Amino acid sequence: MLEDSPIFSSTDYTFMSQALKLAEKGLYTTSPNPRVGCVIVKNNRVIGSGWHERAGQPHAEINALNSAGVETKNATVYVTLEPCSHYGRTPPCAQALINAGVAKVIIAMLDPNPLVAGSGATMLRQAGIIVQAGLLEEQARMLNIGFISRMIRHRPWVRLKIAASLDGKTALENGESQWITSEAARLDGHRLRATSCAILTGIGTVKKDDPQLTVRYIETSRQPLRVVIDSRLEISVNARLLQDEKILIFSAQRDESRIKSLEEKGADIIIMPGAGGKVDLTQMMVKLTDFEINEVLVESGSTLGGAMVQEGLVDELVIYLAPYVLGDKAQGMLSLPMLTTLSHKRKLEVTDLRVIGEDIRVTARFSSMNSMTNP
Repeated sequence: MLEDSPIFSSTDYTFMSQALKLAEKGLYTTSPNPRVGCVIVKNNRVIGSGWHERAGQPHAEINALNSAGVETKNATVYVTLEPCSHYGRTPPCAQALINAGVAKVIIAMLDPNPLVAGSGATMLRQAGIIVQAGLLEEQARMLNIGFISRMIRHRPWVRLKIAASLDGKTALENGESQWITSEAARLDGHRLRATSCAILTGIGTVKKDDPQLTVRYIETSRQPLRVVIDSRLEISVNARLLQDEKILIFSAQRDESRIKSLEEKGADIIIMPGAGGKVDLTQMMVKLTDFEINEVLVESGSTLGGAMVQEGLVDELVIYLAPYVLGDKAQGMLSLPMLTTLSHKRKLEVTDLRVIGEDIRVTARFSSMNSMTNP
């Protein structure tokens, strides 16, 4: 049976916490799949555990069952996401749990994927297995916020990363900006890159900094897709972005000769015109779901960052504040229309605040995004 309002014990919390820790091991590797951990318990003893390591490889439940061996009959399974009920890249995990003879399955959160969406729990229940859901659900949702966004909103979860001085300036008036924040903050930024499916920037940043937008300072087996917004296809064929991994370029204008030269460098070009000769940013985000992009990290200047905030496309800000002041003439964080009344201010909720090296990292979510994490 599926219990509507289950009561969980302290032991249940302990084992689900272990499953969540296992899920975190897939933070850099599972995309486009969700991060999932699983612990199998019998007589209050863990007999098997596992996590989903990479798309196309066994899911967390299968890895846990394999590590448990033959002891699974009448065991309790703690899994951070509802077991799948369909054939995708791998066979359904719900059926594997049924075949293993487990007695109870405790789930952190149901799967928002329309191909599952409660059917995994139903399959288990129909096989006579007790199913409970909702244990440490908020933690499980936070771990897979991008996957949930893609499934529910049909667009990725978007984080805008900003490095600024304590008075909110990102560069001197002459454009000099390297480096405002410390090496520790830059390393932390590479961790953000590694967790993301895509890193997005604008042609202004490409021209100014000639960035690589790759994960370099931490170990990862997967590089995010690099995405450039270049309305007039101004990017140089010698740009460093075109020398490494494949990139995706969104443009508002079709120039066949430029497209051909960029495609020869390995770039994919998507023409998506919007108002004023610019790229349609909203449709671009929808298009990124075709590439199974869960989480996008925006690393751009104030113009693109401001445009994305203005269009409601930024879900979360990650701001690194260095203990310096640069003064009024320095460049600001976001280029936004002037407000005439404070009632028009954009409300944010600070969800995390910590010291990174000598800098302060502020993570804040726009209030309209609360429904994504508080179902």
